Amino acid sequence: MAIGVQCDMATPALAKFGSHHVKENFLRPTIAGDYVACLGVSEVGSGSDVSSIRTKAVVDGNEWVINGGKMWTTNGTQADWMCALVNTNDNPNPHRNKSLICIPMKSKGVSVHRNIKKLGMHSSDTAEITLENVRVPLDNLIGDEGKGFQQQMNQFQNERIYAAAGAIPAMDRAIQTTIEYCSQRKAFGKTILDNQYVHYRLAELQTEVECLRALLHQCVEQHVAGEDITPQATMLKLKSGRLVREVVDSCLQFWGGMGYTDDVIISRMWRDTRLMSIGGGADEVMLNVICKLWALSRISTVTHFVLVMLIIQNDFSICDNLLWPNFYVF
Repeated sequence: MAIGVQCDMATPALAKFGSHHVKENFLRPTIAGDYVACLGVSEVGSGSDVSSIRTKAVVDGNEWVINGGKMWTTNGTQADWMCALVNTNDNPNPHRNKSLICIPMKSKGVSVHRNIKKLGMHSSDTAEITLENVRVPLDNLIGDEGKGFQQQMNQFQNERIYAAAGAIPAMDRAIQTTIEYCSQRKAFGKTILDNQYVHYRLAELQTEVECLRALLHQCVEQHVAGEDITPQATMLKLKSGRLVREVVDSCLQFWGGMGYTDDVIISRMWRDTRLMSIGGGADEVMLNVICKLWALSRISTVTHFVLVMLIIQNDFSICDNLLWPNFYVF
């Protein structure tokens, strides 16, 4: 988790849009491993709804003066700097009044309010951070003022790819360790794995994982080529979160009572992977984004959610039959 924030959540916008000066001050030491980075987007009351954040930065001379706070900040208790999304002007359009600013965590007025205790990911610190009259140079701005929302949306694509790239090996490991356990554990005169339902189910889950792996490879290839992968990355994030929950929960069931203890890895995986459908944009937000990108927002709610699930399952023939008759609503 910490490495993911460092490489794919807090630094992509800096690498793509930052000036030479701000890259030298923050990106270079982060790549070298001398600095730990964190990302400050979510706030109390503003999680997946990024446009509703309230932290504000105003210009005073040659400095930004920042007031507000950030929530669910991974690496927050140990970070050297924060890539923070803040409001920097009074434009009524919430997509045009935000900027990304690099905030040194040792700046006066930055305080870690608490290290949040979580259901899973116990080895990763998650902080609530308060920003009170924090002053940083104007040069700490990433890219153009007022373009922060778009920059952060771009940065989210890296985060969604990273989420899937982390979920897939977790699923591989869950299935493999379950095969090993079920091949040794016996009940009613045979191993658990010898039950047809068990080995059929594991084969089914591995097949789903391989399909997701193919989508991941496609997204990475397109992203490296500079293509807009917002639809694919959003679907990738949604499917990853849902599939990892299904895989790990199904595997834990085959461990029986042992799977409900802290003695085995599968219980930790069950706790840790639950975050996948929440962090980095909840499943419901991913569904909403997909619907908007596929111009489905004016179709009935039930219809467009059905369409999204068909799209994710690559069943475009059924999708066409449902979609075209509904175009009259436009």
